[in-house]
Amino acid sequence: MDEEYRQTLIRQHYRVYRDHAAVKLCGWIKESLLHGRHCYKQDFYGIMTHRCLQMTPAINECTHMCPFCWRTEGHDYPVTEWAEPKEMLDALIEYHRFLLSGFKGDPRCDPKMFEEAMNPNQVACSLAGEPTEYPYLSEFFRECRSRGMTVFLVTNGTNPERIAALDTLPSQLYVTVAAPDRETYAKACRPKISDGWERIKETLALMPSLETRTVIRHTLVQGINMFRPEDYAKIDKTADPDLVEPKGYVFVGGSRQRLTVDAMPSFEAVKDFSARLGEELGMSLLREKKDSRVALLGYEGTELDTARAWESGTAFSRRLH
Repeated sequence: MDEEYRQTLIRQHYRVYRDHAAVKLCGWIKESLLHGRHCYKQDFYGIMTHRCLQMTPAINECTHMCPFCWRTEGHDYPVTEWAEPKEMLDALIEYHRFLLSGFKGDPRCDPKMFEEAMNPNQVACSLAGEPTEYPYLSEFFRECRSRGMTVFLVTNGTNPERIAALDTLPSQLYVTVAAPDRETYAKACRPKISDGWERIKETLALMPSLETRTVIRHTLVQGINMFRPEDYAKIDKTADPDLVEPKGYVFVGGSRQRLTVDAMPSFEAVKDFSARLGEELGMSLLREKKDSRVALLGYEGTELDTARAWESGTAFSRRLH
């Protein structure tokens, strides 16, 4: 990583460790600490917004160049040495605490919530880049679990062999499916590999065998991929996910240089798409969050609370239907 790019990331409020791992405060942490508002994951899955560590183990490594991605693209640097999981997690938590430190003196910030925020119990392994490029994911998940932390892994699905090789799984596995067919995939994800669509389908076929809660996320971009929910349903049925999240693209970050605000669908459009998709899948609308432009589809009776589902081992709705 060159110094110019590192400084760009720092100006964007990232903190980078060993040129490949990074942390950044989610905007919802500020909303939670100062204004009592929280992100959709708290409403959907019981995750405490102010206790979430938003990180990535591979900030510049990705097989896609999605126009809707918020990261600055075109700065891929080969990683010559990957940090060990414990070392990486320790460093990112310290960076996280540094970024939080300014909230302590704000009279709007509850001292108890601040102390809780300084000790995160949830890891969002996403942020930017493709996390499955990191070679020590199983060890990283074990390290998180040893500290009582739940983990959400978000992947684009192009490394099925990495997912199949995991001997420790995250508390929840998200696979982003941003297209219903190969042609739309080429436009919506701009893959840097020739067999990306086939590799995603491999990951989807693998999902029913994974003993963790699985979620398909459909990132919906107006004018690019927000059509034919019946074709998305065919893909989803292959994966047999516990939950499906249709989520509208948001006009933020680097995507503003690639798309216009018109690409951001309304919440009403997301809800309409979700209703049609749910009918195809036989799933119900379980939750929705207007200000995040997201809906949650699943089977009635599914345990949504992440910690409870993880601890009890009853996270898998497919066992119930």
